[in-house]
Amino acid sequence: MKEFFISECSQQENKIITSSFVVASKQVKAKKNGEPYLALTLADRTGQIEAKMWDNVEEFILAFEQDDFLTIKGLVNKYKNRFQLTIHKLRRMEESEIDFTDYLPKTTKDIGELWRTLTEFVSTFQNPHLKSLVELFMADAEIAERYRNAPAAKTLHHAYIGGLLDHVVSLFRSCDLMCGNYPQVNRDLLLTGAFLHDIGKIHELTYNRAFSYTTRGQLLGHMIIELEMLQAKLAKLPDFPAELKTLLEHMIISHHGQYDFGSPKLPMFPEALLLHYLDDLDSKMEAMRAHFEREAELEGPWSSYNATLGRPLLNSRKFMLGNVNTN
Repeated sequence: MKEFFISECSQQENKIITSSFVVASKQVKAKKNGEPYLALTLADRTGQIEAKMWDNVEEFILAFEQDDFLTIKGLVNKYKNRFQLTIHKLRRMEESEIDFTDYLPKTTKDIGELWRTLTEFVSTFQNPHLKSLVELFMADAEIAERYRNAPAAKTLHHAYIGGLLDHVVSLFRSCDLMCGNYPQVNRDLLLTGAFLHDIGKIHELTYNRAFSYTTRGQLLGHMIIELEMLQAKLAKLPDFPAELKTLLEHMIISHHGQYDFGSPKLPMFPEALLLHYLDDLDSKMEAMRAHFEREAELEGPWSSYNATLGRPLLNSRKFMLGNVNTN
């Protein structure tokens, strides 16, 4: 059983720990004298930590690879106000030693309840074609199982087991609210787009050992996979309107919103535009929440630089408390 989790670093600062981790990234770098050292990112279900191995490195360089599981003995310390691990010894774990639930983060929400919420939204659809389409996807046992467990991304947002479902339920709620403010928007079309916009990630991402891309996901991306999945289901709905199919296809390929973000097309009608902005908003809000959670041990209200958002972040709750140094 795993004895130490990354979230417990503040309790073990300047202490030697022995525990197991999955290798999220592995780099061999050179010291100033030219000798190699290992720079790793280690992970468990509670987060990630940077780790360095400075001594006897040649012995271990070829002993493991990224996504392997290691038992590590090392010192928990701080560098530039962030916890890190200085590795003294390491050993690659055997498959029989690994309890995968220790290493992959999972939503704290009830997945069954999230799925029921999604089902309740779909039951309110007025358009019979869109309702039949989404219900057909949800009735597919393999798709439903993957949809309930897949992360929404590898690292950027909702990067945990159940993240895709969590993201889509949140998006459904936002879409539903916005439809009350913009009566010209077709609610059923918007919600169907929200349901489909990331469904290809159930095949784009792999999440058995660590979060990474499948070969097919790396080569095609989730949008192409989604178009294929949509076509397969529509083949079972011969009366589905061609115009509606075209709108859904456009929402899938335009939901990233900008060419620089991987959209082949820009959103060109109201539901597509609203889907893009609400998807982007939900992703960024989750990225902020997760960043503050990772840096909960910091005393001040300012976080470190967030590469996803391109800025440091201010924890407004800490700032408003007024009992921390806000200079």
